[in-house]
Amino acid sequence: MFEEYSRSRLLIRLLLWFLPFVIVGMTLDLLPWMLLAATWALLLWHYRHLLRLANWLWRERSLTPPHGSGSWEPIFNGIYRLQGKNRRRRAHLARMLTRFREGAEALPDATLVLGSEGQIQWSNNLAEHLLGVRWPKDGGNRIHNLVRHPRFVRYWHKRDFSESLELVSPLNDDRILEIRIMAYGDSQHLLIARDITRVRQLEEMRRDFVANVSHELKTPLTVLQGYVEIMQMTAEPDSMMAKQYAAMEEQSQRMKSLVDRLLVLSRIESATDIDFEHKADMPAILQRVEQEALELSNGRHQLQFVVDSQLQVFGDEMQLHSACANLVQNAVRYSDDGATITVHWQLEGDRPCFSVSDGGEGIAPEHLPRLTERFYRVDRARSRDTGGSGLGLAIVKHALSHHNSQLQIHSDLGVGSRFWFELPAVMHAKQSLQA
Repeated sequence: MFEEYSRSRLLIRLLLWFLPFVIVGMTLDLLPWMLLAATWALLLWHYRHLLRLANWLWRERSLTPPHGSGSWEPIFNGIYRLQGKNRRRRAHLARMLTRFREGAEALPDATLVLGSEGQIQWSNNLAEHLLGVRWPKDGGNRIHNLVRHPRFVRYWHKRDFSESLELVSPLNDDRILEIRIMAYGDSQHLLIARDITRVRQLEEMRRDFVANVSHELKTPLTVLQGYVEIMQMTAEPDSMMAKQYAAMEEQSQRMKSLVDRLLVLSRIESATDIDFEHKADMPAILQRVEQEALELSNGRHQLQFVVDSQLQVFGDEMQLHSACANLVQNAVRYSDDGATITVHWQLEGDRPCFSVSDGGEGIAPEHLPRLTERFYRVDRARSRDTGGSGLGLAIVKHALSHHNSQLQIHSDLGVGSRFWFELPAVMHAKQSLQA
């Protein structure tokens, strides 16, 4: 077909069309009139095919092209082929779009496609049950005009979607939703809302269970410790019974320490509402931490506390004390005798920073990501010998998360470890105290 539409073939056809008219015109001495007649006849012939093409494209619904002659036949066939390709492409795109919609409808989360200004371009059925967005009725409306929760409106206008947002469903106060927004394409956004009510209920049940069990264990443990102390007083020194009573007293004390730590962890997990207008006297807190560390070390380590006595912050004193005390006590427990432990509390730029450096054995890199998990221990045997419960760094993690911070760890095997955290600059209370 392309060969029939080449320049040389068109030129040959044009010459063959005009040749008879030229011969007749020269014979009758009417060459100009014959050329004009040939031109008008050629124009009428092309105009007729143009009308047929226009009628086929715009009026007729037939897929079969009209019959064309000459150079118009490859044109009709070429358009017919292009239409066939476009139909197949549209059918393929329609199938892909159908599969996408079916897949999106099968998702267990509410899914919305948003424009650059938050206008709804598509949503699945679950979006109606979780967010109250109905498609296609709400198409074109802005999402923050339909979901009017103040926290969501601030979240959308802030345009920082690195963290997810948890809020109550606008349709049911008993439902808790986790909302994530991801940017893609040309200033478009994908919003996914997940119902995490069951997850939060399970977390609440777990916290309540741990708190209740720990609280209930305190009374029988206290009674057992009392009877053990009485039996120790009645036993002969250095006898087998005295040694057994001593082991019982040691294990009951260890269990009491574990219960106390579980209660502290439970209280910190539940205390999510921090009063950031309350000033925490960090120098005083670190004085208590130093005294506790000296008692625990009992002269076996060299403790160095470098504290900025003017540096105070806003936050919860109990949680900050728990975080600092656990980090320092871990350094004491897991450092060899004679090692130097250095504690710093000072400004790093404009952010208050607390750090603990020890001269322990160090921690292998594969253990670092799991250190803040509950009951995770690098060396279980040594943890038992030092009285570790595996909860200290979990307490630190939760206490710091409530203060918009997180624990940082650097460790080299055979050299030692450094644990530190930085508090946000807005929590720095030094300037306000001086004023």
